[in-house]
Amino acid sequence: MELEVRHLRALCAIADTGSLHKAARQLGVSQPSLTTQLRRIENSLGAELFSRERTGCRPTPLGRSVLSRARPLLAEMAALVVEAKASAARAGGPRLRIGSTASRVLADWLRRLRQRLPATDISLHVDVSANALLRMVAAGQLDVAFVHEVEGCPLLIPDALTSRVLVEREPQFISMSRDHPAAAAPVVELADLAEDRWMVDPTVDGEWDGLRRVLRAAGLNPPVLHGDYHTAASLIAIGEAVAPCQPTSGPREDMAIRPLRGDPLAVRLLLFRRPGTREELHEAVYAELAAAYREAALRAAAYRQWLLRHKRPLPHAPAARHLLAGHG
Repeated sequence: MELEVRHLRALCAIADTGSLHKAARQLGVSQPSLTTQLRRIENSLGAELFSRERTGCRPTPLGRSVLSRARPLLAEMAALVVEAKASAARAGGPRLRIGSTASRVLADWLRRLRQRLPATDISLHVDVSANALLRMVAAGQLDVAFVHEVEGCPLLIPDALTSRVLVEREPQFISMSRDHPAAAAPVVELADLAEDRWMVDPTVDGEWDGLRRVLRAAGLNPPVLHGDYHTAASLIAIGEAVAPCQPTSGPREDMAIRPLRGDPLAVRLLLFRRPGTREELHEAVYAELAAAYREAALRAAAYRQWLLRHKRPLPHAPAARHLLAGHG
């Protein structure tokens, strides 16, 4: 049996909902049908992908490995469909090919760009690797790329590219279960998480190296679990792990987002472009990205409070752009 897109979609639905019943309802199929499909997938792989418990389904180690590969594939397929439809609708017109690492501002940025540039064929390519995106820009496969650079882990920037800083230093917050003892405080001490299992995605450029550097500097050596952050969310919610996260992360009832004391983890947010990209187009792309980021920062309560504590409010109009642009 060969795994198909529908099989991958089913596995992700089960992992996201934690229940065969809820996943079946989400997919529009019967629970017995989904159960049979899962059994066939597991039989073809020769091992269980989910452990069935009274509280629901949880991915096994093999399941987490499969999911870490399935999710990017599904994202690529979705982007391919969107790109194909957009190309068919606006064939022959101007185009803008965007690359991005995972970001909470991505959806709003695209929405704003489509409103501002309605006649432009805008396509999106998402990759966990910032370096891979930069190589695509240098090769002419993308026009711009929005990426993050982990502090202490510089990106490999091709000579031909030019960049603009969106945020010079964005602190990385920590996500933990809502009932974690450290969640009672507005700011978390790194030492309070020394006994927790930390989860990090090693496929993200600089992510593991950056976290390891910070932990070692604090004299900590906690257990570390490698996996994708989609899978991490379910483990964090039940108190099995903690993980770094973007400060713009949205609220969840079962999860707390808190800044770390002293902000030891940070990234720089950059927009790269290839030579030949029209200046007015680049200005539009940057302006809408800055606006999307501003809105995301205002919506995230923990980040908004952090900005106020550090006397970095997000005012409107020109002053807001200056804050977000850093030295750009």
